[in-house]
Amino acid sequence: FAVLGFLSPSNRGGLMTAMLLIWVLMGLFAGYASSRLYKMFKGSEWKSITLKTAFLFPGIAFGIFFVLNALIWGEKSSGAVPFSTMFALVLLWFGISVPLVFVGSYLGFKKPAIEAPVKTNKIPRQVPEQAWYMNPAFTILIGGILPFGAVFIELFFILTSIWLHQFYYIFGFLFLVFIILIITCAEIAIVLCYFQLCSEDYMWWWRSYLTSGSSAIYLFLYAGFYFFTKLQITKLVSGILFFGYMLLASFSFFVLTGTIGFCACLWFTRLIYSSVKID
Repeated sequence: FAVLGFLSPSNRGGLMTAMLLIWVLMGLFAGYASSRLYKMFKGSEWKSITLKTAFLFPGIAFGIFFVLNALIWGEKSSGAVPFSTMFALVLLWFGISVPLVFVGSYLGFKKPAIEAPVKTNKIPRQVPEQAWYMNPAFTILIGGILPFGAVFIELFFILTSIWLHQFYYIFGFLFLVFIILIITCAEIAIVLCYFQLCSEDYMWWWRSYLTSGSSAIYLFLYAGFYFFTKLQITKLVSGILFFGYMLLASFSFFVLTGTIGFCACLWFTRLIYSSVKID
C-alpha cells in the first residue's frame, strides 16, 4: 500500500489499520491453502486443521499483545490500547476471520487432493546414517543465516523507525529487500533439501520449514544486540515491552520465512520427481 501510494508512510495508524483488515480478509485464503496441503499429506481431521489455522497464530499473537498491553495499562500510560479497541479486534477475529477460514477450508476440502507426481511405497525406507554436516540442528541453524543477512541492514532502519520515533519513507527499497528475502529463503531451503534427498533422507517437510524459518532466531538475537547498544532504556516495563514486541515480530517472521522455504521445497520436489522416468 505504501509503495503504490495508497497510504502515506507518515500515517502509521492507517498502515496498521490496512494490515489488520487485510489479515482478517485473508482468512479465506488461509483456510483454503491449509486444507489443500493437509489433504495432500493424507490428513483426514479437517475440523482440527481448520481450528488450528483460525486460532494458532492469531491466538499466540493476541496473547502476547494482550499481556504487553496490560503492562502498559498498569503503568497508566496513554499509549495503551483502549478496551473498546481490544474488543473490536476480537470481534474482527471471531466475526470475520474465523468464518472466512471455515469457508476457505470447506472449499479446499471439496477439491480433489493434490496427487504426487510418482507412486510412493507404502512401507517407509530406512534412512541411512547421515554425515555430521547433515545433522538437522546444524543445517537448520546454518540455513537461517543467509535470509537474515538479506534483511540485516534494512532491519536496523526499521528498528530505529519504531523505537527511536523516526519516520520510515523508503518503502520501495523495503519491497525490494522483501523480494530478495523471498528468493534467498527459497534458494537456501531448496539447496539443503537437495543435499538431504541425496543422502536418502526423505523427511524434508518440517525440516524445510525450519531451515528458512530459523532466520527468526537471528532476528531476535539482533534485536537484543540493538537494545543493549542503541537504546537507553532503564525501566523494566519498557524492556519487557521491547522484547515482547520483538518476540511477536520474530514469531511472525518465522511463520513467513518458514512458509516460503516449505513452498519452495514442495515445488522443487514435485518438479524433480515428475522428471523421474520409471521403466
